[in-house]
Amino acid sequence: VQLQASGGGLVQAGGSLRLSCAASGSTFSINGMEWHRQAPGKERELVAAIGRGGPPNYVDSVKGRFTISRDNAKNTVYLQMNNLKPEDTAVYYCTVDTMDHRPDGTVVARYWGQGTQVTVSS
Repeated sequence: VQLQASGGGLVQAGGSLRLSCAASGSTFSINGMEWHRQAPGKERELVAAIGRGGPPNYVDSVKGRFTISRDNAKNTVYLQMNNLKPEDTAVYYCTVDTMDHRPDGTVVARYWGQGTQVTVSS
């Protein structure tokens, strides 16, 4: 599975951005889709996750401001980011989790996109 992320950029505090991440390759096995971020000098963190069913999950710091969604027909996951704050500045990475049921067992894997920079100025 290959992932291509886009949509990052520079925005003022209070502004909005929409990230997209398109998957290609063995997309039939995609299960969960996620967005992570890593700010300079900080640990990478999971920002939002969405499965094939059930509600999405968010880290507390983005609840009410970010919305994760997916278009299964396009194998794409989105992250709508509203009311952005300077502390949201980071490189954002998309991931997909695959589950491949084979005769000899189930193989699970996580694939990472290349990262897209989001910078929020105060």
